[in-house]
Amino acid sequence: MGLIYFIFFWIGASVFSFVNVLIYRVPKKISFVGGRSFCPSCKTSLKPYDMIPVFSYILLKGRCRKCSSKIPVRYIFVELLGGILAVQCAASVPLDESGAGIYLLKTVFLLITGALLTAVTFVDIDTMEIPNGFVLALACLGAVSLFLFPEISLPMRVIGCFAVSVPMLLLTVLIPGAFGGGDIKLMAAAGILLGAKLTGAAFFFSVLAGGVYGIYPLAGKKKGGKDHFAFGPFLCLGIWAAICWGNEIIGWYLGLLP
Repeated sequence: MGLIYFIFFWIGASVFSFVNVLIYRVPKKISFVGGRSFCPSCKTSLKPYDMIPVFSYILLKGRCRKCSSKIPVRYIFVELLGGILAVQCAASVPLDESGAGIYLLKTVFLLITGALLTAVTFVDIDTMEIPNGFVLALACLGAVSLFLFPEISLPMRVIGCFAVSVPMLLLTVLIPGAFGGGDIKLMAAAGILLGAKLTGAAFFFSVLAGGVYGIYPLAGKKKGGKDHFAFGPFLCLGIWAAICWGNEIIGWYLGLLP
């Protein structure tokens, strides 16, 4: 199994290397389909041996081979994250009577979902915006998941599309700036993917994590701290937590009730 997990780690790191491309290019309206990767500082096209996930960063000591500009540590962090998530996906999907084909499809699906959520996270951190293309991609993944995970029925997915996004919209109407438009659309798309129950869990996890983080900028407001921050990363974290552990956490909580 060690070799299999290493292969999955390498695949995940490679996929998330492309996520780095999305994070850099999408906000700048640069095509991510064609064109070679390049150094953001000197614009020199990268050689294939400069784009080996994780290892190239280490061998180059975090600097461009041409101009010696520092390569943001985020690049290797995202690639390592992709490798870890790929192993997590491979380990969490059961290999049952459905066969190896379904196992691989579900594992790849979860990895792509994690990659998309990672791209949303860092683009929102950088720009305070969630591109509509990312939201549409998540909605498409939700449509595909109807066939891979039929245990979540279509009616529950439709309810999930509105169960959290509509209250978020109403709250934003009452309290302008409570949530961004991208946050609302992201949770609507997540509802198609997760269904009503897990969408509610995802939002709860998001509010919990965002509330803990939000203490710091609010506490520092008098010293020039910001009074708002990107909430998309916490929504993405909540969505991923709901995918991985949502049913278990809900079951644990219901077991505590009398």
